[in-house]
Amino acid sequence: MLKRISVADVRVGMYIQAFCGSWVDHPFWKKSFLLESDKDLQRIYASKVEELLIDISKGLDCAAAPVETPLQQPEPVALAPVAKAEDEAAPATQDNEDYSPAPFSDEIRRAALICERSKQAVIDMFADVRMGRALQAEQADNLVKEITASVIRHPGAIISLARLKNADEYTYMHSVAVCALMVALARQLNFELDQIREAGLAGLLHDIGKMAVAQNVLNKPGKLSDEEFEAVKAHPILGGQILLENKQISALALDVCMHHHEKYDGTGYPHGLQGEQISVMARMGAICDVYDAVTSNRAYKKAWDPATSISRMASWKGHFDEMMFHAFVKAVGIYPIGSLVRLQSGRLGVVLEQGEGSLLAPKVKVFYSAETRMPIIQQTIDLAETPARDKIISREAPEKWGFRNLEALWLDLPATPV
Repeated sequence: MLKRISVADVRVGMYIQAFCGSWVDHPFWKKSFLLESDKDLQRIYASKVEELLIDISKGLDCAAAPVETPLQQPEPVALAPVAKAEDEAAPATQDNEDYSPAPFSDEIRRAALICERSKQAVIDMFADVRMGRALQAEQADNLVKEITASVIRHPGAIISLARLKNADEYTYMHSVAVCALMVALARQLNFELDQIREAGLAGLLHDIGKMAVAQNVLNKPGKLSDEEFEAVKAHPILGGQILLENKQISALALDVCMHHHEKYDGTGYPHGLQGEQISVMARMGAICDVYDAVTSNRAYKKAWDPATSISRMASWKGHFDEMMFHAFVKAVGIYPIGSLVRLQSGRLGVVLEQGEGSLLAPKVKVFYSAETRMPIIQQTIDLAETPARDKIISREAPEKWGFRNLEALWLDLPATPV
C-alpha cells in the first residue's frame, strides 16, 4: 500500500517507493529502495524534496498515519542509469557529485579541469606502482567518480578532450579516456550507477601492467622487434598480478585488465578466449581500448579521425562483439564529436554534438566550401531540425583538405588551414 508523506515524517526502516518531484532535487539514483541508514535519512532531510511515496507493505508505516492521497506518478528520471542507495560505508565524496545535465559549452570547461587533474593523479598513481608501492584504490575511486559525473552531465565533452593527447602522455591519458568511454558505454547498456563506476574503474586500470614494461619499449617510435612485442603483450598478465595484490580492486576490474586484448573470434591474447568466454566487461574494454588508441597520436602512428575510426573498426569482422560494438556506436555516434563531414550543400563542417533523435543528424559547425575551396562564415546547424535542407553525405579526412588543429572548431577557437 502506497502513502504520500512529508519528508519530516520519514524514518529509517521505511520503503521509499518514489520521490515526489524532479530527480535533480534529491541525491539518489535508485527510485525505490529500503531506507536502512541514518546517513541516507539525513540526505533526504537535506534535499529539496518535500514529499515522497512509501510502500508500507515493504517497510515501516508512519507513527501517525497521514491522509492517503491517490497515487500519482513521480516525474520520470531523465537519465538511463540508476543505482542502489549508498550504504553507511560509502565515501562522502560520492554524495557531492553534480549529475545535472549541462550544455557542451559548459561541460567542456569543467572536463578540461578534470582531465588535467586526472592526468596528474594517474601519473602519480602509476609511478607508485612502478616503484613497487601499493595502488591507492581510494584515489582511483575518486577519479572515477569525477569522470563518471562529467560523462553523465554531457558525455561528449570529456571523451572528446581526452582524445586530444600527445604521444608523451599517451599511457596516462589513455587510461582516463578509456575510463570515460567505459562509463559512456555502460550508460548506453543501462547499467546501474555502481556498475557504471565499476566499468569506469576497470577502464582506468586496464593498462596498469604497462608499468612493469620497460618505458623505452612502450615509447619506441619505430616497429617493435619480436622480443619487444612479446614484452608488451605480457602487460595484461602483469597488470593482473598487480591488481591481485590489492584486495580492494574488484574481480571485474581484474578481468578487464587481463582480457581487454582478447578478440571475439578467439585470435586475441593472452588466453585466446572466444565469444561468450570473454566477459561482458572485457568485451566492452576491448572496444574502448582500441577506439582511443586509433584516435590518438602515438610515437609511431598518426591518429585516425573519429568517424574513420568507427568505420574501420566496424569492418574488422571477428574482432569485437557486434552487439556491443553497436551499443558503443550509439554512445559516441557514427560521426563522433570532432569528425569532419561533407554536407549535401557542398559545405564542410565539424561535428559539435550528437543529435538527440538520429545518429545521422548531429549538430555541425560549417566553415568551408568544398566547391570554392574557401572558408565561409562559420555557422552551427542542427541537422535534425533541417532534414530537408541539408544532410551528411560523407565523412572527410582532414589531411585531404589541408586542415590542422581542427579541434579548434569545436573548442570555439579559429581553425587553421595548412
